[in-house]
Amino acid sequence: MRWLRYHRHAFLLALRRWLGNPYAALFATLAMAAALALPGSLYLGYANLVQLGGRLPAQPQITLYLKADIDGATLARLRQRLVHDGNLASARFVSKADALAQLRADGLANPLAGLSDNPLPDAWVLTPKDPSPGVLARLSREYAGWPGVDQISSDSMWAKRLAAALALVQTLALFIAALFAIALAAIAANTIRSATLARREEIQVSRLIGASDAYLRLPYLYQGLLQGLAAGGATLLILALLMSLLDGPVGTLSALYGSRYSLLFLSPAQQALLVCLPALFSWLGAWLSVTRTLHRVDRPSS
Repeated sequence: MRWLRYHRHAFLLALRRWLGNPYAALFATLAMAAALALPGSLYLGYANLVQLGGRLPAQPQITLYLKADIDGATLARLRQRLVHDGNLASARFVSKADALAQLRADGLANPLAGLSDNPLPDAWVLTPKDPSPGVLARLSREYAGWPGVDQISSDSMWAKRLAAALALVQTLALFIAALFAIALAAIAANTIRSATLARREEIQVSRLIGASDAYLRLPYLYQGLLQGLAAGGATLLILALLMSLLDGPVGTLSALYGSRYSLLFLSPAQQALLVCLPALFSWLGAWLSVTRTLHRVDRPSS
C-alpha cells in the first residue's frame, strides 16, 4: 500500500505540474504529434498500397505455350492438373484458332498472309492466387517441366515494380519513424530538463529532509509519460482527420475507374501501439534528462 500511495502521489503531482502550464504542455504535445504524423502517414500510405495491389483487376499471369505435336491424351492430363491446381485462381485455355481471331480483332486484317497453316500455338493462361514475384518464378519453373509445355511467359513485371515500390516506402517509413522517435525523446528530455531546473531549490530542500533521487525522479517520469500519451492521442486524431479528408476524393477517383475503394485506417491494436510507443520514448527521454539534471543540481552540504 505504501508503494501504491507513493506512485499515486507522484502521478497526481506530475498531473498538476503538467496541467499547471497548459500552453507549454499544448505546444510540446503539438510538436510531438507533428513529428509522429509524418511516419504515421507514410505507414498508412504503405498499408493502402498493399491493399490496393491485392485488389487490382490486372493480376500477373503465366502463359503456357504448348508444343505443336502435343497429343490429345497429354492435353487432357495437362488440363486436369491445371484445373485442380491449388496455386491457381483461374486457368483458361486459348486455342490457336482463338488466338488468331484475337489478332484479327485487334486490327490485323490478315496476320497469316503468305502462310499455309496457323503457326500460333495452343496456350493456357494462368492466374496465380499469390501474385508475388517469388511465387510466379517458382510456378514458372514447375510448369516448365510438365509434359507438352514448350515455352512459358510470365507477366510479372508490374508485380516486381509494385513490390519494389512498397519495399521503398516501407524502408523510408521505418527510417523516418526511427529519426522522429529520437526527436520525440529529445523534445521530452528538453521539456523535463526545463521543469527540473525551474525547481532546483525545491529539489535541494527535498534532499535536506532525506528525499532520494528515485523519489524526486518519479513525478518527472510520470510527466514525460503523460506528455507522450497526449502526443500519441493527438497523432491519432491528426491521422484520422487526414484519412477523413482523403476518403472522399479517393472514393470519387476510384468510382471513375469503375471500382469502390475506401482508405484503410489503423487497426485497434495499431492505434494502441501509436499511443503507447510515444509514451515509452517520452518516458525514456524524461528518465535520461532528469537523471542527468539531478546529478548536476548541487547537493546541500550537511
